[in-house]
Amino acid sequence: MPLLVTDYSWTQTESMVYISVPLKGATVGKVDILSTDEYIKVHYPPYLFEAFLFEPVDDARSTAKVGNGAAVICLPKRTNKIWEHLVMATDDKETKKVIRERALLKYQEKLSSESKSKAEKQHAEKKFALETMMKLEKEERDSIQKMKDAERERTTTELAAWQLREKEKLEEETKVRLQSQREDQNRVKVVTNKQEKGSSGGGKVKQTPKSNSVDSPKKKQVDLPAPRSAGNIQVSFTHRVFPTALRESRIQEEEEWLQRQAEARRALTVNIEELTDLKEEQRNHDWLKEKGDKCFMTGDYLGAVNAYSLAIRLNRKIPALFSNRAACHLKLKNLHKAIEDASQALDLLTPPVSANAAARARAHVRRGSAFCQLELYAEGLQDYQAALKIDPHSEALQADTQRITDIIQGTAK
Repeated sequence: MPLLVTDYSWTQTESMVYISVPLKGATVGKVDILSTDEYIKVHYPPYLFEAFLFEPVDDARSTAKVGNGAAVICLPKRTNKIWEHLVMATDDKETKKVIRERALLKYQEKLSSESKSKAEKQHAEKKFALETMMKLEKEERDSIQKMKDAERERTTTELAAWQLREKEKLEEETKVRLQSQREDQNRVKVVTNKQEKGSSGGGKVKQTPKSNSVDSPKKKQVDLPAPRSAGNIQVSFTHRVFPTALRESRIQEEEEWLQRQAEARRALTVNIEELTDLKEEQRNHDWLKEKGDKCFMTGDYLGAVNAYSLAIRLNRKIPALFSNRAACHLKLKNLHKAIEDASQALDLLTPPVSANAAARARAHVRRGSAFCQLELYAEGLQDYQAALKIDPHSEALQADTQRITDIIQGTAK
């Protein structure tokens, strides 16, 4: 039975009410404050302060500060007037019970609304981040495509210019060759004419030896060098991870991307060199899970934690490993680690289907138990209610949920 606090103090103005509750040596982390428009509760075991307010207040603008050995609650009044008393003048337990239950229901709805709004905000932020990332990737693709188009256009222009130069060069060479052939033909005609004139005059004509400059085209072809022998030229290319050409790539950005991918693979996989002292079967996550289950059944919770931890290093996608390790941490009173492992198991147990209903219920119960042992009863109640929603016929869950509700309402024995 909690001890009721009666040595509190309060002051008021026409628009505000200030309540100071002594904490009697309790730490800040163990103070649980529940506030609605008609009911105030400050719980720090084994002490309990509750007030059924004389007039309703504006709970949305109410504040509470814990420090210097006291909890100070500031309540804005809905109507500006002086109260005759802080609490209503009634000793009817049934009336107080109705007000208390109504306040608890409002508080739970408030928590649910805050959780829902937080989830919606996170979803909106993730959606915005995804859209921004997609936009940046599209801009990057467009930029790369523009670079490719510009490079293709430049290459096409250079190729057309080279082809034009080659054509002009070929035409020039052909023109020179034809001019040379015409000159050679003219020389041959001149020599022939001289020989004919000499023979017609009756005199001997001394034959002029042919010069190399008037050799026939056939002789020129004979003097050409032989064709070069055929062969294969070996070409090697620099190895690249990306399929694009080096001139079209951004080397610094690619190196950063490859480095991030390598870090992600190292985070998801275990270094085999660290496990060289283990046998082959001990490197199997299924064998390690079975080993952890046996250690848990025999009460060796620390050994079970070690087995589950090594199995998680081998495979982080199995929710049962995190859920079972959370159970071990509960036994060892590592409550924050139990909450973390149970939350990880629930994240892996998605989407919620009938096949993983039992596993989800166990994870909710283990996380709710850790919350309650930390005296965070409101958070623990949410997990137990989630488990009860999955298995509504469980008498044990119904009893535990009712017990936590009674603690929050201050009626637990």
